[in-house]
Amino acid sequence: MSEKMSALVTGANKGIGYEIAAGLGARGWSVGVGARDEQRRKDAVARLRAAGADAFGVPLDVTDGASVTAAVQLIEEQAGRLDVLVNNAGVAGGWPEEPTTLDLETVRQLMETNVIGVIRVTNAMLPLLRRSAHPRIVNQSSHVGSLTLQTTPGVDLGGISGAYAPTKTYLNAVTIQYAKELSGTNILINNACPGYVATDLNGFSGTQTPEQGAAIAIRLATLPDDGPTGQLFDDNGVIPW
Repeated sequence: MSEKMSALVTGANKGIGYEIAAGLGARGWSVGVGARDEQRRKDAVARLRAAGADAFGVPLDVTDGASVTAAVQLIEEQAGRLDVLVNNAGVAGGWPEEPTTLDLETVRQLMETNVIGVIRVTNAMLPLLRRSAHPRIVNQSSHVGSLTLQTTPGVDLGGISGAYAPTKTYLNAVTIQYAKELSGTNILINNACPGYVATDLNGFSGTQTPEQGAAIAIRLATLPDDGPTGQLFDDNGVIPW
């Protein structure tokens, strides 16, 4: 079993996911670049290695059980355990999007990736995480998933989101349940909000860079053993559910 800390970042071939992988790689970690697209995955690994990171590609479609099972086997062969899982892969759908005109297939697709995919990958990777002395799980959430912020007068979260925002609310709720179940273990699980980052998820309209957006996930991935669990954070601290 490798002594080097190991991480898997889903959706890591570009944007925030890539920068999370780069940040952990710069700390000397072995980082699995989880991505569906083979060429983009290979290109991302090559860039990370050129920068000095110990990166390896992990073919991974979070919506496909066989793909996730194969990813578990690959990481076990590569590192023997998993210290950090960052569930970063996600899709946005349309924006703004009113619930009265939603395409139900879009809702299903978003749920499959943003919620069910996270559960699928987390449960599959838990046996490897349990082998770690300092296991951490970080789920990529958003301010728009906060019911408190959504219902606070004067808070602008970018308009109505009938599909994407509710998937992040559901993800927040699921994370709380994981934290309850894992409370008697050394596994810390938290959600990260990267802020309004310029990525293809929002047509590059964000005001922050992917590197800036990656900072909170990296911080949660490297929490001390007495760190928080079952909470939602951005760069400024805890976000109310």
